[in-house]
Amino acid sequence: MADPEEKYFALLKSKIVATMQETYPGIPASISDWKGQNIVDFQSDLKFKQNQYLSEKWFYTHMKTENQKLPRIDILNFLSRYTGYRSWDNFKHAHSKSNNVDASDKSNSYFYVVPLITVVTLTVFYFLYLLLYTQEFTFCFYDSISKQPISNTIIEITLLENDQSPRNYLCDSLGCFSLKTHKRQVHFVVESPYYHRDTVVRVLSRFNRNEKIKLKVDDYSLMIHYFSKNKIQDWLKRREELDQMFSDSAKIFQVYEGTVGMELYNKWEFIQKLSIPTSGLKDIEILNTKYEDDQITHLSFKQNNNSE
Repeated sequence: MADPEEKYFALLKSKIVATMQETYPGIPASISDWKGQNIVDFQSDLKFKQNQYLSEKWFYTHMKTENQKLPRIDILNFLSRYTGYRSWDNFKHAHSKSNNVDASDKSNSYFYVVPLITVVTLTVFYFLYLLLYTQEFTFCFYDSISKQPISNTIIEITLLENDQSPRNYLCDSLGCFSLKTHKRQVHFVVESPYYHRDTVVRVLSRFNRNEKIKLKVDDYSLMIHYFSKNKIQDWLKRREELDQMFSDSAKIFQVYEGTVGMELYNKWEFIQKLSIPTSGLKDIEILNTKYEDDQITHLSFKQNNNSE
């Protein structure tokens, strides 16, 4: 008798005990412990419910001892019906299905647990990667003409990233800013009042974490600032130079500190203000410039000394 068949027959015996206990609650829970009257009671109950009979000798041969030979199929069928099943095959199928359900439950648990463990493991490795490979890089800017660091000047950095909105930084008084990142490449835009806007792309190296980047001087912004601070005798020449710097459709904005608002000049109004020393603009600080065809199309400034 194959092992699975033995297991099914042992299970059938336990079902027979459970069926007998419905009528005879005091009967022993193990069929191997049944004796004289217990066997008689079983024979009587089997005769009443299935109209079948098993001899005491058969009972001792197959029920109370471990017999290597399975009972005849007709006997297995009516014993299965006695416990509530249609046949021996139906009994085996029902309990085989139960085993499959258990296996299925385990399989389903594996289906959820294994991916969960994988996700947690990958997450841990990802954060370890960030921890180990995140480095601090410093970028400092210098003047392309003087080769000197650009200090005490506003330098704004706009960091461009594919997976999120741009982030903005301001350089310190030494013209430097620091960035912590685990990425191999950075992409940012540099803007400063007296230097041309520039877009910078750098491949980062763990062995060189201090970068120096040159900025090209915005000559027109410096000249306008110079004009506003110094007494220039040749007013006609100044006006001609300013005429060449600005587009005819240029818009010039004066920003006032401490108040909400600004004043708009067109090209000739601004030139007139800047070139007349008695009522002109003094000590201009350029905030922003935009160019088209080598001429200024937009300029924002503030006046450090508003007295005229």
